Amino acid sequence: MSAPQALAHIIRNEMVESAHFGHLLITDETSSEIFSLGDPQALIFPRSAIKPIQARAMVKLGLNIEPRLLALVIASHSGSVVHLAGVRELLKQFNLDESALQCALDLPLGEIERKLWGEKPPSRITMNCSGKHAGMLATCVINNWDTSNYLDMNHPLQIAIKNEIESAAQEKSANDTFDGCGAPLFAISLAGLARAIHSVVEGDDAPSQSIVTAMSKHPEMVAGNLRLSAEWMNAVPGLIMKEGAEGVLIAGARGQGIIAFKVIDGSMRAHDVIARAALGKIAVTSEKASLTGATVFGGPSPKLRIRAAF
Repeated sequence: MSAPQALAHIIRNEMVESAHFGHLLITDETSSEIFSLGDPQALIFPRSAIKPIQARAMVKLGLNIEPRLLALVIASHSGSVVHLAGVRELLKQFNLDESALQCALDLPLGEIERKLWGEKPPSRITMNCSGKHAGMLATCVINNWDTSNYLDMNHPLQIAIKNEIESAAQEKSANDTFDGCGAPLFAISLAGLARAIHSVVEGDDAPSQSIVTAMSKHPEMVAGNLRLSAEWMNAVPGLIMKEGAEGVLIAGARGQGIIAFKVIDGSMRAHDVIARAALGKIAVTSEKASLTGATVFGGPSPKLRIRAAF
């Protein structure tokens, strides 16, 4: 097993002050490795980066909703008014309301959205995974499954989702646990995650194509305004990108390849520069100012910046 390697450096006055270490894998359109750092076989919890696969399982189980709402099922949303309205709309379509949600209580993920929420207590609908949970509930209704225990590891929905993840990753889960939102979570290798996302991006089947369409056509529903993944998907037609908690990110474009990485310290501080450098290796680029990959901190004469280590 290879040790983690530096993915990004924090540079102060042209000297490396700190570094973010991790594992990174870049594959081409055939899923063959073209570049890696660290250990692509390292086991990780993919966190929300696995949501495209979870959502595809739901589509295969009969979840047939418009792309705008399917994007919300894949989302780690910021908790804007639009996001909350979308979750309520999806639940209502299946004669449910937010009281059916069993995700964790939380404040909106987005900084602006959290300020707008004010002093109100955390709620389930503002939790960034509430769209996924609404999709899970809807899928249960479609299949006449119990909605009261939809998060149980042995619920038919969760068994189907696990099977979908293992099939797409081409490996078995190494550790079954629960994510921060309360849904089952399965450990796979970084390479397995890349294979799973490749199966969506390059898939010719209707469920896979529906995931790509939903994400690429509705980036703000997948994330939110000014979020990294939304910015990239808006800038590059057909690209999908999804962050996961604790330093995970995936992205891919049909005919070009997949990137997947895990920052070991769990920080997302360097995601923009790592993502830009990795995407460049599969010829995905953007000249949009906010995606320059040159994060700068400091006062009127900044001396601190983050730079990809590859």
